[in-house]
Amino acid sequence: MQYVEVKIHQGIATIIMSRSEICNALHPQMLEELETAFSDVHQEKKVQAVILTGSGQHFCSGMDLNTLQAISGLEMTESLPQWFRIWERLSELYEAMLRFPKPIVAAVDGGAIGAGLGLALASDLIVCSKTAFLSAPAIQRGLVAGATAALLDFRFGSRISAQLLLTGGQLTAEEAHQLRLIPAPVSSDQIWVTALEIASQCCNAPREAQQATKRILNEGIGEQLLTLLAAGAAQSATACTTDAAAEGIAAFLEKREAKWPS
Repeated sequence: MQYVEVKIHQGIATIIMSRSEICNALHPQMLEELETAFSDVHQEKKVQAVILTGSGQHFCSGMDLNTLQAISGLEMTESLPQWFRIWERLSELYEAMLRFPKPIVAAVDGGAIGAGLGLALASDLIVCSKTAFLSAPAIQRGLVAGATAALLDFRFGSRISAQLLLTGGQLTAEEAHQLRLIPAPVSSDQIWVTALEIASQCCNAPREAQQATKRILNEGIGEQLLTLLAAGAAQSATACTTDAAAEGIAAFLEKREAKWPS
């Protein structure tokens, strides 16, 4: 795989997003490789838990806006199926993580932004460094964070979801800890070690109990979540077809203020 690495240590697999030159932004091939990595680790019997992390200074900056801009330049008959497919694929990855039978710990250093925040929220547990922050800025790009919204509400509740989604702002790791959303943040050089300790704690339980507990949390208590993920993906795809989305994406890539259509 070109953009994803998998390492196994003491029965715990670490899946590393390795596109650090663009802050581990997601594009179709990277989504495919993440799906493959989780599938491979699922089949690996000696693996009891997974750590998901990013290389470089950021966990994941979300969807690659260069990819989205390329699609927006196509004719509507070509672009619409691609919009739906890319957001559908993202929601399918989230669903695969939620249904994944082994505990997943997201080790977040730097930004977990947009769809990258969704990856952290689709994990079972989140560990953050002191420099980490959580952000859902889609609205500032003229976009809709449909699937991420569903995960935000499921994990953090509607008050925090509204704050992040409607303002496009962010929560620092310390702020998230004060709100009791995550454990106390650690230094960047301790993020993987801390995630490994938590994953190891999960491994002390028998696999059958792990799997049943995940089903209760993500498919029982979160019964409507999987439906909301699919609906959110469709809403995100539809939003991408608007003039506002095209302008928001272009403005971000060109590092200028957006000029929203009236």
